Amino acid sequence: MTHQGTPARDAAEGLDRTVPWFPDATVLGYPRIGPNRELKKAVEAFWAGRSELDDLEASMEGLRRATRARLARLGLPAEDGAIPSDFSAYDHVLDAATTFGIVPDRFAPFTRPDGAVHLAGYFGMARGRGDLAPLEMTKWFDSNYHYLVPEIGPGTAVRLADDRVVREFLGAAADGATTRPVVVGPVTLLLLSKPAVDAPAGFRPLDRLEDVVAAYAALLRALGLAGAPWVQLDEPALVVDTWATPRREVLEAAERAYAVLAGELTRPERPAIFVAAPYGDLGDALPVLAASDVEAVGLDLVRGAVPPADRLAALRRQVVVAGVVDGRNVWRTDLEGALGALEQVRAGIGPGARVAVSTSSSLLHVPHDVTRERRMSRNLRSWLAFADQKVEEVLVLAEALATGRDSVAGALKAAAAARAARAAHPGVRRADVRDRLARLGEEDLRRAPYEERVAAQGNVLGLPVLPTTTIGSFPQTARIRRARAALKRGELDEAGYEAAMRAEVEENIRLQERLGLDVLVHGEPERNDMVQYFAELLDGFAVTEHGWVQSYGSRCTRPAILWGDVARPAPMTVRWTTHAAALTQRPVKGMLTGPVTILAWSFVRDDQPLAETALQVALALRDEVADLQAAGIRIIQVDEPALRELLPLRRAERAAYVEWSVRAFRLATAVAGPVTQVHTHLCYSEFGEVFDVIDQLDADVTSIEAARSRMEILPAIQGAGFRRQIGPGVYDIHSPRVPSAKEIAEMLTAAVGAVPARQVWVNPDCGLKTRRHDEATPALEHLVEAARTVRATLERGDAAAPSLVG
Repeated sequence: MTHQGTPARDAAEGLDRTVPWFPDATVLGYPRIGPNRELKKAVEAFWAGRSELDDLEASMEGLRRATRARLARLGLPAEDGAIPSDFSAYDHVLDAATTFGIVPDRFAPFTRPDGAVHLAGYFGMARGRGDLAPLEMTKWFDSNYHYLVPEIGPGTAVRLADDRVVREFLGAAADGATTRPVVVGPVTLLLLSKPAVDAPAGFRPLDRLEDVVAAYAALLRALGLAGAPWVQLDEPALVVDTWATPRREVLEAAERAYAVLAGELTRPERPAIFVAAPYGDLGDALPVLAASDVEAVGLDLVRGAVPPADRLAALRRQVVVAGVVDGRNVWRTDLEGALGALEQVRAGIGPGARVAVSTSSSLLHVPHDVTRERRMSRNLRSWLAFADQKVEEVLVLAEALATGRDSVAGALKAAAAARAARAAHPGVRRADVRDRLARLGEEDLRRAPYEERVAAQGNVLGLPVLPTTTIGSFPQTARIRRARAALKRGELDEAGYEAAMRAEVEENIRLQERLGLDVLVHGEPERNDMVQYFAELLDGFAVTEHGWVQSYGSRCTRPAILWGDVARPAPMTVRWTTHAAALTQRPVKGMLTGPVTILAWSFVRDDQPLAETALQVALALRDEVADLQAAGIRIIQVDEPALRELLPLRRAERAAYVEWSVRAFRLATAVAGPVTQVHTHLCYSEFGEVFDVIDQLDADVTSIEAARSRMEILPAIQGAGFRRQIGPGVYDIHSPRVPSAKEIAEMLTAAVGAVPARQVWVNPDCGLKTRRHDEATPALEHLVEAARTVRATLERGDAAAPSLVG
């Protein structure tokens, strides 16, 4: 592989080439969980006390070494910073926070004298520890990855507190690899942060920019001394124009930050700086970076467009790292189209253009290697590119850009043939699905007025004030996993497996009755995943065997692949829900995953608009809702935890998203009659941002995550005058902590102080699948106890209910 330019040509063109060579081909990041989820296994063994700290450190170093070796074998050079160093034990935002001393006071006992956080404190910040609440967790931009929200205040001692980034660079160097350290950029870190609990009113994390930039400068100096040629600072915040902070201030912050880091600090005091901006179009942030002294700028040309020629020309001093291979989906790249975009970028920059080829984002969003999917049809497999195949695509495009199309003619031809075969497959476009959608009218999207529904449902259900329930799933026990594994190996037949799962359902029902919950669920023991379960039963989907991606920490998922038109061959949940309902006199909820979430948590076809695909999924779910209702199920929950996740990062694109996502949900649920209560559930949702969407969904009850943020959503709910029923979560299921009844009662009291009690439901933040029974059961006991306490207080008319404190 050749580098852009030559010294002779550079001199002839009058270009300053003091910048170290940037490789022709690179990726912005690589999956860090390991091809067999080695990170998950090592971390969870450490948490469970089955291994020591030294064992964990050795496992993580082994993963880093294996990743470098794998990328080198695929063709990325081990020198010049072509291979990114972006490993994390849990979360890269948490890594940045702890690197720069942004640690809440409650975790001060877990810091060393130099400010670095012990690993116990690091994991405590992520998961909670004893009575110490963890950091809030939310979605990373519009992806399905979750990050931990740093807490910073005026008194936070910001400085370079941990040299982990430098140590990992030196560790790679000792193995003969010169890597490119990857760190969340300073502007993004602060915009993703929240004020510390004791921060004064009006304080904003961005107020600490000067101190944070000084800490970053210290890190860059340390990397310069270590010999790092490049550092990658990820600034996806710059592609977003929907921050509470005005856009002008965001751009000014970027200008100030890089005036110091790239201007006041000079080479070789620091590495060359590569600012990457994945997940969208830089827009008016591009001129800011072009005017700075950063040495390389990354463009996401999958989610964003090729910039106009005048903006490209302003990048003549810098290396442009063109992200033309999709880092977030699994379809083979249109290599001809990508090469055309690269040539357009090069022409727009003009003579002396230095264009490198990359992925549009880190590859942490996709699985490792499609060649391992031996159970997948050969046809489908030929349409796909996982992380390793995307590295190969980047290398092909870099070769074509450097030496011409003829040098990679075979690869271009193979890619075009695979795309043509995919388009011609009969399952990609089905006349029966498209004809049925075409016959739908607006009346198919409307239910009876809410006032009529709430009265009818009250008469049928007879629930108390502050009804208690859970979100759906119950812990997936070792017994369930053993049965599933035995079925997969052929040691248990379908009848035996179903009998085992029906027994689990009965156990879940009996447990909920003992706990005193008002509305029950069957617990979903038969479901391996809330999307994959439906993907296995719907036409147009495929599932993988090894396609794991990281959701958060050690939590991994296998997203389904939505490749064709979607249809439901047969009922999917009715027999499980009716079995549970027959076991109890209490209401049992039917549980479905909503159309937007099925899309968000799958790798979705890229050959038609998301809106069209969403309506196909919704139509299949509509049939399931109708069947559940016909079977006598009077509460049906259609979960949309990812509704906020897909909300576009650019304000101008949001109205169109709201329109089609609402239509899809209403198409799925409007078949429900007035006496059928429709619930939905949302995760990680800033209520103010999605209130209009929630209101338009027209669900009867909406449960929403709120516990980890200590009910921060309540003012927004109160201010919006929300008139339907709502269940702000009072138990954070993403932490192993068991909240006390007093803690839950305090949150519940705050909820009924903001919303009329008749509208409030009592529920956890999310499903309980990832928790153990010895965590979930006492937490639910406390939830029911707290509901009874607050209910009794309301019945007495006692204003001296517990207040929300601490």
